[in-house]
Amino acid sequence: MIQRYSRAGMREIWSEQRKLEIWLRIELLASEALCAQGLVPAADLAQMKAKAAFSLERCKELEKTLNHDVIAFTTNVAENIGAPASRWLHFGLTSSDIGDTAFAVQMVQSADILIADVKDLRTAVAAKAREHRFTPMIGRSHGIHAEPTTFGLKLALMYDEFGRALERLTAARARVAVGKISGAVGTSAHLSPDVEAYVCRELGLTPAPIATQVVQRDIHAEFIGTLALVGASIERWATEFRHLQRTEVLEAEEYFAVGQKGSSAMPHKRNPITGERLTGLARVLRGNAVAALENVALWHERDISHSSVERIIFPDSCTLLDYMLTLLTKLTTGLLVYPENMRRNLGLTLGMWNSQTILLALIRKGLTREEAYELVQRNAMKTWQAKHAGDAAADFKTQLLADPEVARHLSRGELEQLCDLDFHFQHVPARFKALGID
Repeated sequence: MIQRYSRAGMREIWSEQRKLEIWLRIELLASEALCAQGLVPAADLAQMKAKAAFSLERCKELEKTLNHDVIAFTTNVAENIGAPASRWLHFGLTSSDIGDTAFAVQMVQSADILIADVKDLRTAVAAKAREHRFTPMIGRSHGIHAEPTTFGLKLALMYDEFGRALERLTAARARVAVGKISGAVGTSAHLSPDVEAYVCRELGLTPAPIATQVVQRDIHAEFIGTLALVGASIERWATEFRHLQRTEVLEAEEYFAVGQKGSSAMPHKRNPITGERLTGLARVLRGNAVAALENVALWHERDISHSSVERIIFPDSCTLLDYMLTLLTKLTTGLLVYPENMRRNLGLTLGMWNSQTILLALIRKGLTREEAYELVQRNAMKTWQAKHAGDAAADFKTQLLADPEVARHLSRGELEQLCDLDFHFQHVPARFKALGID
């Protein structure tokens, strides 16, 4: 079965040493299958398993002359096995048989780490959401104050989004868990499909139903595209937290450690550098996704235009997303939340966030939507004028109470009840329950 690694091992998974270790495992598994079929003598298999080894340095030295990484590897392993058993090494295989199958193992192992990362992130988000379930704040559309929400609901949305990230990574893991031991153009001419089935089973993979010399690259593009999409969700929330930290808003803020510096020129600065870093790195993931899409179109049964690209974008994207998820978890856990500023900002529009509530109440009283809209907007515009004039006492509710036409339809008591903040939060518990974080 595929060995599991801690998240600290993402770089190890994509190291040259680890790659060649997987290559050697595949070579020996193929020989085991051939031994079971009666082709490789048991004594030769025993010799292979006892002496098969490689040196990364020796492989690099051989590759300087051979200019072929797989041949350098098999040459070095054959040197260590010795005759006569070494003749069975790489028997009937092509380079992509071991390369693509090992690649699948690396992607699966990476996906396991990323899935664990997302689970950790969601745990942190859920805890923060529960803490601020009923912490009121203004909701914004177009960046403009809209209606009240709670900071807990905002984080519950984040929890839900990364639930989809978890589903996507799980699906991507299953998609890439395919190997191939089917030869130079995928016809299994020199090795029976039984060898492929055995090797893949031992590695925890499924044989590709059909392949050329390589596993088709739409599979790999889907994997990298999934990582980029998870990165986009990270960017979405990094951007959210950055906006909440703006001086004019300051409803939440990245943790600022003792001794930390914000600016070389301005000692007062506390900048959202973590969110900015995550926003920038998400762009790298998207760029890598474009490169993965370019790798799908290969000539006939194979060319190697994809290979050089994959040596960069797969280690980079997997390692990068691992880092980004861990960083976002740390940001979320340490996020400083300022409920008093949320309350202050709620009051900036003098209660105009009640406009839809009043609109609908007037419609229920029998007014047409157009009549109700005109009546509510008229008082909202008066409130804006009062605000700009510095008259904070003339808030939206006061304007409505002073309007005789409104008074014909809504009493003072009704208006007081309609303008209650808690009216907007009556279904918060149901949302949390539906998400399983109540």
